[in-house]
Amino acid sequence: MARPHANRSGTDNGSHRGLSRRSLLTGAVALGAAGSLGVAGCSRVPDEGKVLGGSLLDTLKGQGSVKIGIASEPPFGYVGDDGQATGEAPAIAKVIFERLGIGEIKPVPVDFGALIPGLKARQFDVVSAGMYINPPRCEQVLFSDPDYLMLDAFIVKKGNPHGIKRYEDIKAKGLKLASGKAYAQIDSAKAAGIGNILILPDQVAGLDAVAQGRVDAFAGTRITVSDAVKGSNRADATEPFQPEIDGKPVYGAGGFAFRLSEQNFRDAFNEELLKLKENNYKELLEIVSPFGFGMAEMTDLTAKELCAG
Repeated sequence: MARPHANRSGTDNGSHRGLSRRSLLTGAVALGAAGSLGVAGCSRVPDEGKVLGGSLLDTLKGQGSVKIGIASEPPFGYVGDDGQATGEAPAIAKVIFERLGIGEIKPVPVDFGALIPGLKARQFDVVSAGMYINPPRCEQVLFSDPDYLMLDAFIVKKGNPHGIKRYEDIKAKGLKLASGKAYAQIDSAKAAGIGNILILPDQVAGLDAVAQGRVDAFAGTRITVSDAVKGSNRADATEPFQPEIDGKPVYGAGGFAFRLSEQNFRDAFNEELLKLKENNYKELLEIVSPFGFGMAEMTDLTAKELCAG
């Protein structure tokens, strides 16, 4: 069976194959500490925006541990009851880092909007939060190739009384929309002409806002929305869909982010990630399926393609 390739046409028929999750400008402001917090074993910090090979991977192998930035967003990345990092992205990271000779993962939970600034400030070594790959972010960090591709969906009241299917329905019917802090769905909604969007902390707050009638819909990814409404007698998830901006599909493909100065680290990680995708994604699916990801979320898109826009 050939690898599915991103469903570029956008005609998915509900198979959940791709879209946007976080806003294009998240993390645009770097923390001032970025140049002063250096990594042990590195003699200098490259200038902002300069891509060099980097030696961080060797340093991490020597110390036997790596710090990963997560955004406490199930099922992408969060800290479990045992205090360990879990979720789709940390599970992939654990396998890959073990193969790179790094046995311990240390989670550093931050707000999603603080992931790129925190990475630049060396609060952690890699972003492991299912971050969407897009051109503005590619100017700030190096991305691995994506490990998943996701469609959008809405949390709506039980039975979807307004018949909401896409952002255009919300605009046409004058309905109220909410989304999560720094979610890329905000950009898709604005592109559809929706101006007043309520920004909430996460999908749990979105579920409450819909159930209480404060908004008519909450926009998120297919998987976060479906997880939020599980067992709810107050709300439903709509069928997933491929949003567009200016008539072009916006792909929600998530990957791991590295500092611009650490190309060697990114390349070594990426090589192992591509191995997980071999044999029709067999190993990768075994890792991510416990978190609700399936063949519909697999993709052979590359970071280069996504960074080009």
